[in-house]
Amino acid sequence: MLGPNKIHYGWIVVGITCLVVLTGAGVRSSPGILMVPLENEFGWSRATIGLAVSINLILYGCIGPFAAAIMERVGVRRAVVYALVLVAAGVAATSMMQYAWQLILMWGFVVGAGTGFLATVLSATVAARWFTARRGLVVGILSGGGATGQLLFLPAMATIASHFGWRTTVLAIAAVACAVIPLVLLFMRDRPSDVGLMPYGETGTPAAEPKPAQGNPIALAFGALRDASRIRDIWILAATYFVCGASTNGLIGTHLIPACIDHGFSEITGAALLATMGVFNFIGTTSAGWLADRFDNRRLLCSYYGLRGLSLFYLPFSFVDFYTMTLFAVFYGLDWFATVSPTVRLITEKVGREKAGMVYGWVFTAHQLGGASAALFGGVLRVNFGGYMEAFMLSGLLCLIAAVAVLFIGTGRKSATPAVAAA
Repeated sequence: MLGPNKIHYGWIVVGITCLVVLTGAGVRSSPGILMVPLENEFGWSRATIGLAVSINLILYGCIGPFAAAIMERVGVRRAVVYALVLVAAGVAATSMMQYAWQLILMWGFVVGAGTGFLATVLSATVAARWFTARRGLVVGILSGGGATGQLLFLPAMATIASHFGWRTTVLAIAAVACAVIPLVLLFMRDRPSDVGLMPYGETGTPAAEPKPAQGNPIALAFGALRDASRIRDIWILAATYFVCGASTNGLIGTHLIPACIDHGFSEITGAALLATMGVFNFIGTTSAGWLADRFDNRRLLCSYYGLRGLSLFYLPFSFVDFYTMTLFAVFYGLDWFATVSPTVRLITEKVGREKAGMVYGWVFTAHQLGGASAALFGGVLRVNFGGYMEAFMLSGLLCLIAAVAVLFIGTGRKSATPAVAAA
């Protein structure tokens, strides 16, 4: 039993997981800084560089359900350590590249696969295992770790890139990933039973440590997909999450800095805008987690997608001065990852705690396919039309459609009761 003043170990796991997610988010946000330097040095088009980012985002998403299955098989701690090693090696190797295919191989495939283990699938798995009460809040905090990753990484890496070059930047990113590994080994634990505890919000005697999931992780992941594909609401969540990825990581995360440069602003200014989004994203995402424990998650998602669509309509007209751009960054930042907590809760209600991580992994795959599409076609539209107006407007329209679609979740049936106990 925990004493009245003793912190539940789950919160320590949340802290380490937040640091891991922060690192992964910092790595993923780096292409926006590297795009123009690579274009200037090698002569590669933004569509070519966008292809590498697109592959990265596809793998980052597609590996999610298999990452969740591997975490069930070998444990969260070992899986995260392997992923950090892969990310560090892939990022460091890009410092030696000379050809576009090397960028696609290392940043697209290697880094994409590694960061897939450090995505919100990890957050969903940790929240489901360690928390019964406050699960939505935990997902919000961990999702906010991605915002903090941008806050810490982007200005620092943009400054390093402008003063020491992009090669020094990628080596610095690799060093940060390596520095996180010892902390994971020391403090991360797989389940509450590893430290003799029940999940936060439950009482009683801890059950015996469960045996690792049996079977091939690929078979486990596809089994979860088979079961989830029979639920209409999961399809709606996947479709709207596709739009979420297209409007965030794929378009804004990849192309906002180049768009700023197109309008005469420096890459440091663009990075500062993304960092501003990171600050307000942490506030918005944490608040969204708190709200997800208390209100109708469908209506929350409707609000988030609707407000995001309106902000994207405003963006092309904000490139007047830094203040109008900052207004967009604040408004958009509050909404960036706000969709995560309601989506995770709705999935958990539909499929249960045991399969929530893998099913969320498949839904997150749709998110990253959307991001990959926007990363690629945002560059294509920029090449064909000479600007990003069309890309921003199309993304805003898709967000408004998603805002309507989520209201159809659970229609015709009584919504499931959230599986949350009082702390």
